[in-house]
Amino acid sequence: MASQLDTLDIVVLALLLVGTVAYFTKGTLWAKTKDLRDASYGRLHVASKVGKTRNIIQKLEESDKNCVIFYGSQTGTAEDYASRLAKEGHARFGLKTMVADLEDYDFDNLDTFPTDKVAFFVLATYGEGEPTDNAVEFYEFITNEDATFSEGGAPDSAPLSNLKYVTFGLGNNTYEHYNSMVRRVDAALQKLGAKRVGTAGEGDDGAGTMEEDFIAWKESMWPALAEELGLEEREAVYEPAFAVTERADLDPEHNTVYLGEPNRNHLEGTSKGPYNAHNPFIAPIKSSKELFTVKDRNCLHMDIDLTCSNITYTTGDHVAIWPTNAGVEVDRFLRVFGLIDKRHTVIDVKGLDNTSKVPFPTPTTYDAVVRYQMEICAPVSRQFVASLSAFAPSEDAKVQMTLLGGDRDQFQEKIASRYLNIAQVLEMTAPGQTWSSVPFSLLIEGINKIQPRYYSISSSSYVDKNIVSITAVVESISIPGSEYILKGVTTNYLLALKQKQHGDPNPDPHGLTYQITGPRNKYDGIHVPIHVRHSNFKLPSDPFKPIIMVGPGTGVAPFRAFVQERAAHAAKGEKVGRTLLFFGCRRRNEDFLYENEWKSYGETMGGAFSLITAFSREGPNKVYVQHRLEEHAKEVNELLQQGAYFYVCGDAANMAREVNTTLAKIISKERGLPSAQGEEIVKRMRTSNLYQEDVWS
Repeated sequence: MASQLDTLDIVVLALLLVGTVAYFTKGTLWAKTKDLRDASYGRLHVASKVGKTRNIIQKLEESDKNCVIFYGSQTGTAEDYASRLAKEGHARFGLKTMVADLEDYDFDNLDTFPTDKVAFFVLATYGEGEPTDNAVEFYEFITNEDATFSEGGAPDSAPLSNLKYVTFGLGNNTYEHYNSMVRRVDAALQKLGAKRVGTAGEGDDGAGTMEEDFIAWKESMWPALAEELGLEEREAVYEPAFAVTERADLDPEHNTVYLGEPNRNHLEGTSKGPYNAHNPFIAPIKSSKELFTVKDRNCLHMDIDLTCSNITYTTGDHVAIWPTNAGVEVDRFLRVFGLIDKRHTVIDVKGLDNTSKVPFPTPTTYDAVVRYQMEICAPVSRQFVASLSAFAPSEDAKVQMTLLGGDRDQFQEKIASRYLNIAQVLEMTAPGQTWSSVPFSLLIEGINKIQPRYYSISSSSYVDKNIVSITAVVESISIPGSEYILKGVTTNYLLALKQKQHGDPNPDPHGLTYQITGPRNKYDGIHVPIHVRHSNFKLPSDPFKPIIMVGPGTGVAPFRAFVQERAAHAAKGEKVGRTLLFFGCRRRNEDFLYENEWKSYGETMGGAFSLITAFSREGPNKVYVQHRLEEHAKEVNELLQQGAYFYVCGDAANMAREVNTTLAKIISKERGLPSAQGEEIVKRMRTSNLYQEDVWS
């Protein structure tokens, strides 16, 4: 007969049983590892840190709002449009509006969105039809066919039938996936049962009509929304979103005053990672040089050191430069708005509404805001010009500003075609007068926050993981009919840094001056604020795979990195596949980038590497990279049939389109196929990632 179990035996067995169950259920019933792609989890720790809710319904109720305007923005334009819609909706129709960053909220409770409220979605399309960085989680959630909502409704049961929404997209028709973000989100929302109010607006930066597309769309959207919600239009009166208080009790050098530092860690001198679009690394510039200098342009190469930053990158990524506005434009802006004598006055800026987000840290100074925080050199919107007319220093200036703000053709002729910034517009409209009546709050609201500029990294992480290289043409363009020269904010800033590094005590590129030592001299020793953004523009993992690259001008930047990496593999005795580079520039003795490097790489790689050049201005006819591509049709087609990857980098509006068309023709001709089939093969190459682009307009 079996012996009976005593109490201790039972306890031990129970503990063993519990332990066994716990072991086998870990990760399923308890201690689950959250998927960082899950929208509900991805930002949970952020919300808990700052004590803000991620529940948009709760936020609307607590703040007594009936209209939320979400934005998905990469460069700040969509955010600016969202802010403008919020102000206009409140001023004209009495809507209680708030602007919201898509990454700050969860969306599984949209099925409880009140029927007496409305949501706007202002969405930019980034890259090859991708969502902007701050819209990724929203996009993945709302387009997920298995998305689950708080009330348990399945996607096919119209769970969002209560949601009224408005959409506007920002795109560029030179890209294949024009405005695909807003189109896909609009389709997803309708599929989930939501009701769109008005038409789905689309702005086209490629055609240069973004602003006018936006204005035209609003003209029909507002009446449709007013009818849907029973709104009545009223006379619009400016109401500030921010309170700006001058602080006579604070010295600008006080250690609590921000003089351009992006956040508290930088202010306190304890900058630490992770470094990203909200937190730059102040990186030392290891070396810099000019690759060419001619009458109307020059090109920089700069090596930036990532040592001790913990920033990682892979070949093909982008580096972001955080620019500083030129001193001459800062002075112009402060002078025009009557702030020159109190540029170093300390100010506090606070939102007058708990949903108004101050776009920079405070307390700060007028000079610091204008120099480091505002996009003061950006093109001006017609709507912003109109909003300033009420604060004109004279009746004549008011009449002119009203005309420019209301007449599309006048605005195009006098302002847009000349690429004037806001201070230049006001100088032209009221010479010698100051616009001191303009509330600083209106300037904060109407002028975008300055954005980092992204450059294709022209170095290989395989060769040196601590160095990122930049290849950039410095912009300084004379505009017909304008007394001003259009100067690139960031490229001239980089040129000033290069001049400083090479011993010039007072660098002054193209008549500009920069405070290149940064706030409180924190960038001294030749440093530049940066972060790295990862991209999908990548070499095949197998270095033996053939590649074809097309990159005229500075479009060759990432291909220098690609070839550099393959040459490093070859130097170690590894086999590398056929590496074909089509490079174009004006003249071989003028702007032939990295000419000697290509020769060196060719020697290392032997017959695997070929450089095919197109010098557009050397002969009687202009010859471009697409012409050279066609001349090498046989080899190009053979490589494609061997599984070659095809890359294009550079101008999206003309070159990239021509290359795409030429490649389809090559495939069609070499394989004896109809033209339509050649085009279809190129489309399939894109879908399978065998055709990759890193292009800009």
